[in-house]
Amino acid sequence: MSINLHDIVLTYPDGDNRLRALDDVDLHVRRGELVAVTGPSGSGKSSLLAVAGLLTTPDSGTVTIDGTDVTRLDRGARTDMRREKLGFVFQQSNLLPSLTATEQLQMITHLGGGSVRDSRARARELLCSLGLEGQLDRRPNQLSGGQRQRVAIARSLVNDPAVLLVDEPTSALDEERSREIVALLADISRERQVATVMVTHDLNQLDLVDSAYEMHSGALRPRQIATAAN
Repeated sequence: MSINLHDIVLTYPDGDNRLRALDDVDLHVRRGELVAVTGPSGSGKSSLLAVAGLLTTPDSGTVTIDGTDVTRLDRGARTDMRREKLGFVFQQSNLLPSLTATEQLQMITHLGGGSVRDSRARARELLCSLGLEGQLDRRPNQLSGGQRQRVAIARSLVNDPAVLLVDEPTSALDEERSREIVALLADISRERQVATVMVTHDLNQLDLVDSAYEMHSGALRPRQIATAAN
């Protein structure tokens, strides 16, 4: 397993009581797999990503990444684990408007102490591998929505993560571009042996994933892909 969430319970204050955002959640994703998590707004999908991304500590249960229990690591160790093992793709591409596609990726390498020459070569290699050969020196306002999302995905891969956490990557894209992005994530997962968890409302692309789950009121259950795609 590359990421394993076991018996995860997460609660939040709700007046005099506590709201159970995650209710004994189990999720196991191996390297090379793309797993989709669906469900209505407020069902717990964002909470699931926050726990998996070591941004929120659950009340109980364990999070294991590449065989290491990371649930109770201190703040510094959690930061190191996020940098070394996790990649994040957000609903909005969150690209810096003043930077070119190449510079968006170089910035991540610089933050990790990499050299300018190595960071530029790595950035261009990743962007080209995602079909952005002609967009290397363009800024976000010169890119389409699908191209911006590809840059964001490339940025998430700079540190060769073991786990990729993706939040609604197709929400701002049309049907054709949405399918391209999910197919790209499936290819990345398989070819780079990354365990990918994708939260999505887009049920039309579920035939591209390896398995799917549905959240309701904090509970996670398997979802039949064939039924969901119809």
